[in-house]
Amino acid sequence: MADKKKTFISSSPERVFLVGVDLFGANHMLPIQDSISELSLLSKTAGLVVVGELIQKLNKPNVETYIGPGKAVELKSLAEETNADVVIFDDELSPRHLRELEKILGGNIRVLDRTALILDIFAQHARTNDGKLQVELAQYEYYLPRLTRAWTHLERQAGGGGGRSGSVGGVGLRGPGETQLEVDRRKIRHRIASLKVQIEKFRSHRMRYRSKRKKNRLPIVVIIGYTNAGKSTLLNKLAGANIQVANQLFATLDPTTRRVDLPDGFSALFTDTVGFIQKLPTTLIAAFHATLEEIAEADLLLHVLDISHPNALNHYKIVNQTLKLIDASNIPVITALNKVDRLSHSQSAIEILKNYEKSVAISARNEMGLSDLLELIKKELFESYQYINVRLPYYEGSLISLFHEVGVVQQIVHARGAVTISGRLPVRYLAQFSRWRQNGKILSSPASDREDKS
Repeated sequence: MADKKKTFISSSPERVFLVGVDLFGANHMLPIQDSISELSLLSKTAGLVVVGELIQKLNKPNVETYIGPGKAVELKSLAEETNADVVIFDDELSPRHLRELEKILGGNIRVLDRTALILDIFAQHARTNDGKLQVELAQYEYYLPRLTRAWTHLERQAGGGGGRSGSVGGVGLRGPGETQLEVDRRKIRHRIASLKVQIEKFRSHRMRYRSKRKKNRLPIVVIIGYTNAGKSTLLNKLAGANIQVANQLFATLDPTTRRVDLPDGFSALFTDTVGFIQKLPTTLIAAFHATLEEIAEADLLLHVLDISHPNALNHYKIVNQTLKLIDASNIPVITALNKVDRLSHSQSAIEILKNYEKSVAISARNEMGLSDLLELIKKELFESYQYINVRLPYYEGSLISLFHEVGVVQQIVHARGAVTISGRLPVRYLAQFSRWRQNGKILSSPASDREDKS
């Protein structure tokens, strides 16, 4: 099979060698070299120094070593040559892959995968108690089937509590502390159950908080986008906030909400969220839990896209795929094409706009186009209406009343246990009715799916 390799030299004590597999027919959005470049940036975000990389083309992963057995021996030679401490694979490895690779590489070189690396970054960046608990849960659920392999590498850790400060050990070692290393699977599962109980308490608190926000009728705009697209910078400019901005992946982990003034005296709550990324493992869904809840409850999604990035279109598709994965693809979206100041020609932005529905070209850093963006957000939240057909149980009386209060009812049919209503609603309220939507219509849809209230 064809392959290529590239090697760098560094004196850093935490040195990593990256490995990617270009699988024939794999449905990945990014080309393998771009995916490895992203893995390199993830490694740097974790405080590591990349000393080399190896890419192999395969028809399918090897059942024992993921890469070919001969390539695994070559990897051992390259890792030793570059004095690598860690080898990180771009895809998630099975416990068997990890075990066999470590036999080949020897006891002095750790083997991790993209999932373990992202979990390590999460462990460094979580700030709130809720966020820390969710990251710890994701760590335990990832490492549980890998206990016989992974726990022996954590013996350098100080005592338990999640080890999230990142002050002890290296990449992949910021998991549960030393007191957790010697416990059996039963105790680990008990800890997982305990974490889920604690996280549920935080979730209940968030639900009450969101319910209070809805009662105040202040619409919620959730900022989404590929990681490092400029979401935090944009919110800082719009709200005069001071949210951490860093040229790193996952610089924002815990959701942050700020009030933003819109044109003509309107206001909305804007929430910054963790950036999306390709190859999002299911294990990490738990760590995204708080963010995913915010997205699902949004009245409007503001998709920030780094239009200057060579993979901008793929990033756009990856975000949309993730929205479908978390059942949030039905929420209205505005696209902010960020960093247009980096384009060589201003005409390029005008041409690019044609490829994205409801988009505005902006530069958050230079505050270009922000007034146009706020105007479009105001229009979507307060002036645009969309046809919807819902079947509401009578115990959802508040939603029935809300439809009559803010929408245009075009037909209503009462039946045992529920009422079916069709009509037009302001887009900001659509999310509240999403679980009750009907695919069919009880009358013909208006000529336009979205039009102003007459």
